[in-house]
Amino acid sequence: MITPQSRTNFSQISPLIFLVVVVAILYFAQEVLIPLALAMLLSFLLAPAIVRLERWGFNRIPAVLVVVMLTFVLIGGITWVVAGQLIELAESLPAYKENIKKKVQVLKHPPGGALDKATETIKEIGQELAPTPTPPEPKPLLDELKAPSAVGEASPTRPIPVEVVPPTGPLQLIRDTLGPLLGPLGTAGIVIVFTIFMLIEREDLRDRLIRLILIGRGKLNVTTQALNDAAQRVSRYLLMQSIVNATYGIPVGVGLYFIGIPSAALWGLLAMLLRFIPYVGPWIAAALPISLSIAISDHWTPLIWTIALFVVLELISNNVMEPWLYGTSTGLSPIAILVAAVFWTWLWGGVGLLLATPLTVCLAVLGRYVPQLEFLNILLGDEPVLTPEVRFYQRLLALDQEEAIDVVEEYLKEKPLGELYDAVLIPALNLAEQDRHDEALDENRQRFILESIRNLIEDLGERYTPAMAGTLERAPGSRLANVCILPARDVADELVGRMLAQLLEPDRFFVQVIPTGLLTGELLEQISQQKPDIVCTSALPPSAVTQAGYLCKRVRKRFPELKILVGLWNARGDTEKAENRLRAAGADKVVLTLSQAIEQIRQLTAPIILAVENSPALSNGKQ
Repeated sequence: MITPQSRTNFSQISPLIFLVVVVAILYFAQEVLIPLALAMLLSFLLAPAIVRLERWGFNRIPAVLVVVMLTFVLIGGITWVVAGQLIELAESLPAYKENIKKKVQVLKHPPGGALDKATETIKEIGQELAPTPTPPEPKPLLDELKAPSAVGEASPTRPIPVEVVPPTGPLQLIRDTLGPLLGPLGTAGIVIVFTIFMLIEREDLRDRLIRLILIGRGKLNVTTQALNDAAQRVSRYLLMQSIVNATYGIPVGVGLYFIGIPSAALWGLLAMLLRFIPYVGPWIAAALPISLSIAISDHWTPLIWTIALFVVLELISNNVMEPWLYGTSTGLSPIAILVAAVFWTWLWGGVGLLLATPLTVCLAVLGRYVPQLEFLNILLGDEPVLTPEVRFYQRLLALDQEEAIDVVEEYLKEKPLGELYDAVLIPALNLAEQDRHDEALDENRQRFILESIRNLIEDLGERYTPAMAGTLERAPGSRLANVCILPARDVADELVGRMLAQLLEPDRFFVQVIPTGLLTGELLEQISQQKPDIVCTSALPPSAVTQAGYLCKRVRKRFPELKILVGLWNARGDTEKAENRLRAAGADKVVLTLSQAIEQIRQLTAPIILAVENSPALSNGKQ
C-alpha cells in the first residue's frame, strides 16, 4: 500500500533518479547527441543570417543552402590555412635550431656569478679530499678468451630477436592514412545534414516541441516564454562571444606582427577561434606564439613582449570587454560556468567543453520555467536565491553583525531608508517573531538580533535624520503635530515604532516613542501627559494583533476624540478580517507599511500642519 509518506519520499528521490538517467543517456548516446548539439548551436548562430536573406526575397531552401555552404567552406578554408601554416612552420623550425640550443644551454647552465664560483671551488676541494679509488684486478687470460667477441658474435645466453614485417600494400597504406580521419569527417557530415534540416524545418520543429511539452499538461505561454528565453540567451551569448573574440584576436595579430613573430595573422585568427573554448582555449592560443618567440631570436626580448601582450589583452578582455558586453546575456553564475565546463568535458571531451555554456544555459532556462527542475535554476542561475530580508536575517542568525550591515549598506546604495525599513528590517523582525513563537529561536540569538537591529536603527538615524529635516522654524504660539507611538507588545514592536519616528519629518512632527514594559494604565497616563494629536499603535504579527486591539479599546474609551492609527507591519495573507476587528475596536486607520503610515499621519494631522505653515509669525519670518 502506498502511503502519503512513501509518496513524499519518492517525490524527493525522483529528481535524483531523473538526473542519473539523463546523465547516463548523455554519456552512452554521445555519438548521436554530439552532432545534434553541434547542429543546434550552428542553427542558433546561422538563423539570423537566413532570416535576413528571406527578407531580401530568397526562398527558405536556397537561403539555408547558401548560408550553410558558405559557413562550412569558411570553416574548411580556415582549417586548411591553419594546417598549411603549421606545416610550413614545422619545416622552418630547423632554421631556429641554433637559437633554441643557445636558450636551452642558458637555462641548463646559467652564467656563473660569485655563488657559482664558490660552489665550484667547494666541489674541487671535495674531489681532492676524496680517497683514490682502487684499480680493478686484471682478468685471467682464460676468462678473456671465454668472453664473446665484440664484433659479430652474440652471447649464447642472449639470442638476437627477429621480427617479420609483412610488406605494406596500397590498401593498408590508405587505411592507415585515412582511418583516423573517417570519424571526424563522418561527424562533420552528420552535423551539416542536421544543421540544414533544422534550419529548413525550424518552425515545424518548434511546433512539435511545444506540442510534446503540452502533452504533459504544460502551459502554452510558459512553454513559449521558455523557448524564447533559451533562444535569446544562446544567440546573445554567441554574438557577444564573437565580438569579444574579435576584439581579442585582432590586437593579438597586430601586436605579434610588430613584435616580429612569423605568421602573426594566423596566431590572431587562432586566438579568435580558440577563445570559443572556455578556460583552455586562451591558454592554447597564447602557448603557440610564445613558444615560437623563443625560437626566432637569440635573445629574450620577443618572448617578454609576447607574454606581456597576452597578459595585457587578457586583463582588458576579462575585466572590461566581457563584463561590458555580456551583462546578463547567459544568466549563469561564474561558478556555474566553471562547473559546467568540467562536467561537459568529463562527459563529452573537447566537444563538451565547446558546448558547455550553451547547453548549461538551456538547463538553467528549464529550471526557471519547470517547477520540478527549479533546483537547476538555483544552482546555475546568476540571480540571488535569497531575498535581502532573508539574507539579513540569516546573517544575524549566524551572529555575524558585520555581514548583516553589509547587506544593509548594499541595499541603501539603490533604495531609500524608508524602503529599507519596509522591505528588509521589518520582514526580518517578522521572521524572528515567527521563529520565537515556534520555539526555534533561543534566547541568546533573540537578544543578539534585537540589539543588532536597535543599534543599526540608531546609527541610520544619526546619518539620515538630519538630512530629512527641513528649514521650517517653529512659530511663536504655534505647535507641531504631536505623534505618540505605542508598542503593542514587545521590543520588536518598539523597534518598528522607532523606525517610523525617524521617517517622520522633524520640522513637521513632534514624535515620542513610549518604551515597552509599561502596564496599560501607565501607557494611558503617558498619553494623558503628552496630549498627542494622534496615537500610532505599532503591532508586528503574529502575536501583537490581539494586544493592539485591546489597546485600541482602552485608548478609545479614555480619549474618545483622539485619532488612532494601527500599523500591522508586514502582515501577510487575508488581512481584511484583522483590519475590521481593529476598526471595530476603535482604530481610525489601519496600515501595513511605514510608507502608508506616514501618508495617513500626514492626512490625519494636515489641519495642524497647515496651521503651523500659515501662522502670522511664520509668515512674517519668511518676509
